[in-house]
Amino acid sequence: MKIGDLSIDNPVFLAPMAGVTDHAFRVICRSMGAGVVYSEFVSSEGIIRENQKTLDMMNFTEDERPIGIQIFGHNPEVVGKSAKLIRERFNPDIIDINYGCPVPKVVKKGAGSGALRDLVLMEDITRSVVENAGDIPVTIKMRAGIDNNTTVAIEAGGLLENCGARAITLHPRSMKQLYTGSANWELIKELKNAVNIPVIGNGDIQNASDAMRMFDETGCDGVMIARATQGYPWIFRSIKNQMDGQSTQPITISDKIRMCLTHFKLIRQERNDFLSLNLTKKHFSWYLKGFPEAVRWRKKFVRAESIQETEVLLKELFRHFLIDYPNDNSEPQDI
Repeated sequence: MKIGDLSIDNPVFLAPMAGVTDHAFRVICRSMGAGVVYSEFVSSEGIIRENQKTLDMMNFTEDERPIGIQIFGHNPEVVGKSAKLIRERFNPDIIDINYGCPVPKVVKKGAGSGALRDLVLMEDITRSVVENAGDIPVTIKMRAGIDNNTTVAIEAGGLLENCGARAITLHPRSMKQLYTGSANWELIKELKNAVNIPVIGNGDIQNASDAMRMFDETGCDGVMIARATQGYPWIFRSIKNQMDGQSTQPITISDKIRMCLTHFKLIRQERNDFLSLNLTKKHFSWYLKGFPEAVRWRKKFVRAESIQETEVLLKELFRHFLIDYPNDNSEPQDI
């Protein structure tokens, strides 16, 4: 698969997710076989103001490539300027425009899926980003429409292709659906038939079989995985193996516990104690499922009051399941 001049070995993408797809998680997902990873979505207003927290969200390392930085905003000039700053300062492989976020505080400003109300605005934003992105391909992630009675994805797809977009990811739910109901994969197929650029399907992929079914039913060029990666980054390896006709070994309790430690160490390299504690609780709650006593251990980590207590609990977890705990000074494991 190619997006512009960018060649992608595995057409399986990690979706941008606020509060989830930070450096640590992206590194893990790339190591598990994700073909492309994305940053959390970033405000174009914050970028041009050079807000430090916003800029920090876009930092990445070379082992994360190919990587896309996703931006959102409602002012074409501002979004375009943010793309120029991203190109000059960060030089990612892709700049992605978010026309999909259904969160009310984003939508009410006309950004995210709120832009689906105004195709002219979408055109203006997209052209501005393409003009400022230079050689970096610009892609789109969008929803089907505002509600089930106003599907605009197919019409928008052609307009955005004419603006210079090099690929489109479609999450075929409406803005008002949020994450409820079912994604209408038929719309992915319709979009694929309507445009000449790659189409990436997104929505309701829970496992490798779902991914293969989306490829078969829609003819899409790639698939993008969001919530199913939470606590299960192995999904990328599983999909790649199925595409290659290879079997996938089941994920064991030991695999999950070792991944907790790997993720913990990656988080600790970049975050202060407060943020590390909160992120660890979130990710451990996802990893520690599906085995005896998982609920008890999740509760222990959620109740931890410090990062030091979390580390003690991790060692306890390793001992309980008779797993050797690596040397305290060791780097995150080679995933």
